[in-house]
Amino acid sequence: MKFKKYLLLGLITVLWSCKSASNQNVSKNDNMPKNVILLIGDGTGLSQISSAFFFKETAPNYGRFNHIGLIKTSSAIEDVTDSAASGTAFASGIKTYNGAIGVAIDSTEVATIVEIATPKNIKTGVVSTSSIVHATPASFYAHALRRGYYEEIASDMVASDIDFFSGGGTKFYTKRKDGRDLLAELKAKNFIVDTTKLGDFNSIKSYSKVGYLFGPEHMPPTAKGRGDYLPKATQLGIDFLKKDNSNFFLMVEGSQVDWGGHANDADYLISELIDFDDAIGKALDFAERDGNTLVVVTADHETGGFTLASKTKKTEDGREYSDYSETEGIFSTGGHSATLIPVFAYGPGAEEFSGIYENTEIFHKIMKLTKWKNSK
Repeated sequence: MKFKKYLLLGLITVLWSCKSASNQNVSKNDNMPKNVILLIGDGTGLSQISSAFFFKETAPNYGRFNHIGLIKTSSAIEDVTDSAASGTAFASGIKTYNGAIGVAIDSTEVATIVEIATPKNIKTGVVSTSSIVHATPASFYAHALRRGYYEEIASDMVASDIDFFSGGGTKFYTKRKDGRDLLAELKAKNFIVDTTKLGDFNSIKSYSKVGYLFGPEHMPPTAKGRGDYLPKATQLGIDFLKKDNSNFFLMVEGSQVDWGGHANDADYLISELIDFDDAIGKALDFAERDGNTLVVVTADHETGGFTLASKTKKTEDGREYSDYSETEGIFSTGGHSATLIPVFAYGPGAEEFSGIYENTEIFHKIMKLTKWKNSK
């Protein structure tokens, strides 16, 4: 009788343990991200990403992802998108015309992630290696009928509730046709804006809002003076936005991979891609420690029709041949292409980003996972 009693007790214990383990798994799988870091490598297609695996001296951070998908990038009207239409797709979840910043195809304003998140007490920030009013970063906080309305976009930055920004573009804030001093206006909104160098976290942790503007317009290439600005700005943005245990959204753009593609300059492109990969590493390192952060890495479009081909060499008698033991970057266009673009995801909900879908789904998947759009 005692044996049956102990057997029953043991069976109950095993069943309870299985139920507890099952509940833990459900809880873990249902865990929604508290923070989102979206990294956009402007102009970065699969061949650009592949270059990191051939030319980076350390293991590429792209290789740390298990969940990978593909997005279709065409804008509402054009097969080949530009950064403005694609940025608006990411930031607001709608297809629009090339050149549009935060507006629909009928020119009406659409809500951006920054505008959706900040009322929920989510801290927000944007980092770029271009001017901070350039198409991709602008799409997350501004509304303009044309991407070239830089002064209007800078004004939208002041009017927004963004908490952290870093990039180029001082002239759009101080040397304006309307005579406004937007740096003074930012200061009036409790911003500390530095136009000299990136600070460290200890120097800014007591501030409520921080901005960095370097140079009149765009920042120089990483190989010509910018150095490791992008990974450092990414880390600083994370540290600042998460202080006081805040939840946050951060967009980081590696702008100049695109410019290397437009210039058909493989060395320029590859050095910018490697720099962007270093920024990805900062985001992943934080996400691994934190456990509540979703990291999504993608691109707005591919630029240059770039590919890694076997290196062309010549024999002693002048005949050309392909040396399959070496690669080199070659291009098919000086513009954008319509190729599908990879998406990499890590953290809570990362599996949602597998498959093939429209670029607007990046926004909708983030909203679904965080519930920022529906929560009060």
